[in-house]
Amino acid sequence: MALSLEEFVHSLDLRTLPRVLEIQSGIYFEGSIYEMFGNECCLSTGEVIKITGLKVKKIMAEICEENFGDSESQKPFELPMNFPGLFKVMADKTPYLTMEEITRTIQIGPSRLGHPCFYHLKDIELENLTIKQGEAIRLNSVEELDGEMLVNCGVVRDHQSHSFTLPLSQEGEFYECEDEHIYTLKEIVEWKIPKNRTRTVKLTNFSNKWDSPNPFPEGFYGTLILKPVYEIQGVLKFQKDIVRILPSLDVEVKDITDSYDANWFLQLLSTEDLFEMTSKEFPIIAEVIEVSQGDQLPRSILQPGKTIVIHKKYQASRILASEIRSNFPKRHFLIPSSYKGKFKRRPREFPTVYDLQISKTEKETLHVVATKAFHILHKELSSVSVGDQFLVNHSETTEVVFEGTRKVNVLACEKILNKSYEAVRLPLYMEGGFVEVIHDKKQYQISELCTQFRWPFNVKVSVRDLFIKDDILAATPGLQLEEDITDSYLLVSDFANPRECWEIPMSRLNMTVQLVSSSNLSVDTGPIQVRTLVEEITEEQYYMMRRYESSLSHPPPRPPKHPSAGETKLTLLSLAEERTRDLPKSPKSHHADRVKKLHQDQGDLDSRTTVGFRNDVSDVERQKGKQGPLQ
Repeated sequence: MALSLEEFVHSLDLRTLPRVLEIQSGIYFEGSIYEMFGNECCLSTGEVIKITGLKVKKIMAEICEENFGDSESQKPFELPMNFPGLFKVMADKTPYLTMEEITRTIQIGPSRLGHPCFYHLKDIELENLTIKQGEAIRLNSVEELDGEMLVNCGVVRDHQSHSFTLPLSQEGEFYECEDEHIYTLKEIVEWKIPKNRTRTVKLTNFSNKWDSPNPFPEGFYGTLILKPVYEIQGVLKFQKDIVRILPSLDVEVKDITDSYDANWFLQLLSTEDLFEMTSKEFPIIAEVIEVSQGDQLPRSILQPGKTIVIHKKYQASRILASEIRSNFPKRHFLIPSSYKGKFKRRPREFPTVYDLQISKTEKETLHVVATKAFHILHKELSSVSVGDQFLVNHSETTEVVFEGTRKVNVLACEKILNKSYEAVRLPLYMEGGFVEVIHDKKQYQISELCTQFRWPFNVKVSVRDLFIKDDILAATPGLQLEEDITDSYLLVSDFANPRECWEIPMSRLNMTVQLVSSSNLSVDTGPIQVRTLVEEITEEQYYMMRRYESSLSHPPPRPPKHPSAGETKLTLLSLAEERTRDLPKSPKSHHADRVKKLHQDQGDLDSRTTVGFRNDVSDVERQKGKQGPLQ
């Protein structure tokens, strides 16, 4: 049955791609040439085209706030892909009734952006695990096992990830989880808009550095409805170039996939296509058609016209690290556990006493020097002066007398005097400044560091990796190792030398290859040597990893608040006024201002996260502002 191209796109199940279409009729006549995004192709009646992908070409937006109700502001308008705004995605309230419906509608990909979260209205009983009602289920990938399509899932409990699978036939009421992350428009378009559905988002920030006019009314920071406009990606017979067609093209098509020999087409695969292949389909032999790569990847292998062997896809571990420097921008790296260089520890800095508590380990006594003074109002606790040295012991709870008796969480320490030690208690809410004193002169392999110390910690390369020609880590003044992450990789080799393999990151490599042969043609590799790279990543890639890795598997705890801060703020101000009642006006005002400033500072401390990376959009924007708008 013939359908319009738009009807075909609306009914298309992306999991069934590629599809073969025959042009039935339309505005294009035999022999006509249609130029599509710089590629010329002939779309005559009877022409056959293989559809390989469906991508979002542009996004239409509509303001859905009633207070911006004039007719002009209610009209849909186009948002370009590079629009430098940040958005919060609102959860879709429409339920999904099966896992198959979710996988048919939501894109599941290799990066953290492609791992959506859903919850179920009732408990799901599995063989070795019970998924609780309302518990966030993360969908990681779709895999075929023994002829059955399964979704690889995970839940996080007490910072521990538990993996399991659900069949596509799994029924129930699945709803999207609330998403607290902030996204660029490009991220939303690529990963967060379900096919054939709109997406409601809330604008949270907008860069004034954008050259084009602001499409929103002045002062608008409200909700929008985003609707994608798609383009079809396909290939014609015996052509390597990918053609792109708008679904609104006025032609009728017929799906002839089941009756047409797809071998007439060159089989072009993108990086996303490779990720969606099942493990049993590897290894494959392919010719590189086009590749967008950085200088770090092996150019001798990944260049157009080169024949390569893609052995498999898998998850590999990397250490996320940042250069230690006071000025911005910092460089960021992904370090494989196979890195052969050696490290020496470097001092860490701690902005609060709370950071001291969570950084302490049982294996080693934490020795710090205060770099900032802090005065305590309670006589049961200790004040800090610049230069004071402490040995950190343990946390406990103590009572202080102030407007009644209150319990306060403190850190028990030993203050180092000239020839003795003094037991002191520092409140966890104390904002000060401390720097670590390192007594350890040992040189460590990266695997030793990761098992013996708590993230994050500071190091410096003391012996470079002699197996790397240009070790980019050796030139850095210092590194903060932040966390251990997992990422998706392809194991690739030159067809002429299949025993030397390289790990290629799937999410940071845009590559198109032509399939030459699948695993039906055996590749005699024998024992292989896997080469890994110390990869330098962009600032945007770094923030994406921190947002989607640490916040899910290691949520940073919040520092405790000042004891009864909300209740005693007015009392403290009243006390300050009472103590200064007989002073001249200017000293009184000055003293009250200092007390007020103290509590303003404390409020700032209460509202931020002090461990590791801070998922703070304003921090991201302040730093990114020096490099122009978000892309």
